[in-house]
Amino acid sequence: MEAFKEFINTATRPRILFPALLVFTIFMFPPNEFLFKINKKLRLYKLWTPLGGIVLFSLMIAFFVFGLTDPNFKKIVTKPDNVPIVSLLFLVNFFLWFSMKQAYENDARVAVGREPQEAVEAKEKVLVWPDLVYIEFISLILCTILLIVWSILLKAPLEEPANPTVSPNPSKAPWYFLGLQEMLVYFDPWLAGVVFPTMIILGLMAIPYLDNNKKGRGYYSFKERKMAVSIFVTLWLLFWIFLITVGTFLRGPNWNFFGPFEVWDVNKLEALTNVNLSEYFYMIWFKRQLPHNILLRELPGFALLISYFVVLPPLLAKTFFKNIYKSLGAFRFSVFIVLLLIAASLPMKMFLRWAFNIKYLIAIPEFFFNV
Repeated sequence: MEAFKEFINTATRPRILFPALLVFTIFMFPPNEFLFKINKKLRLYKLWTPLGGIVLFSLMIAFFVFGLTDPNFKKIVTKPDNVPIVSLLFLVNFFLWFSMKQAYENDARVAVGREPQEAVEAKEKVLVWPDLVYIEFISLILCTILLIVWSILLKAPLEEPANPTVSPNPSKAPWYFLGLQEMLVYFDPWLAGVVFPTMIILGLMAIPYLDNNKKGRGYYSFKERKMAVSIFVTLWLLFWIFLITVGTFLRGPNWNFFGPFEVWDVNKLEALTNVNLSEYFYMIWFKRQLPHNILLRELPGFALLISYFVVLPPLLAKTFFKNIYKSLGAFRFSVFIVLLLIAASLPMKMFLRWAFNIKYLIAIPEFFFNV
């Protein structure tokens, strides 16, 4: 069992966990027809069946029950602050499974010429009284009972009065800001706190206008909404749920990474030497000093960003996103690809930090401009 715990501790390192989760989302929510065929061939869609759901939640519950036998894991997940996040993980997985199950069932019904389940249910007459009111009343009672039991069993996570001379270690934001706090590790505040949240929200809002396929409207469908569902789930899982989970369960004292079964040792020190891309380019690769001229010094970073935002979009339009380009047209595809590349730059920069200790691609502290 100790070997299994050590394996989990290693596997949950972000440099391993994040790529694994990214591959999972790409193949489970394939954004194009090619990956969709691979999904079908490997029968990965079986996860969205009742049997797949039973297996998924059985594994989650088994892991959670096994973890409670470890004092370190138990201390983390049973902390009053973290109990809602544990519930969030189960609820996220349930509603994700349930919605995809409905989508695949509707796609199967449409494929044989039948109406989607929502169209059948729309023909049934539902009265506000007593149908809707009864459901709302029962839900109100159940929520009240849940809150009462919760308040009795869990102590309120209140601490001593605020003391400006004493800082908690680790000092964490509320759970709904943990994603932003984690982003601040990799980006300057103007990017992590303003640009990225704004662009991600605008990108999610733009999905219905970019993917305006008339099929699949009014009911759950994945076949007719592959791009929209894939992008939304990827942004949602990786840029929100994943960052909250990392900040809650894997970030410990001194903001170091800790595995689920690892002791949160305040004396743990990780030897990290974060360097900028310009330092990699000039000092490590070419063994020379950094140029004094700012533009020359940061030329590798500027060249990389220009290639990323100027050269890459037309290449994607002719290759991987060829069908999407044809369906969206030049203008909508331009908006789509810029938003997508901005969103994708977040996990790419995070992985560069984890794998290569790269701090900034462009570092101009003289003008408070760091990317």
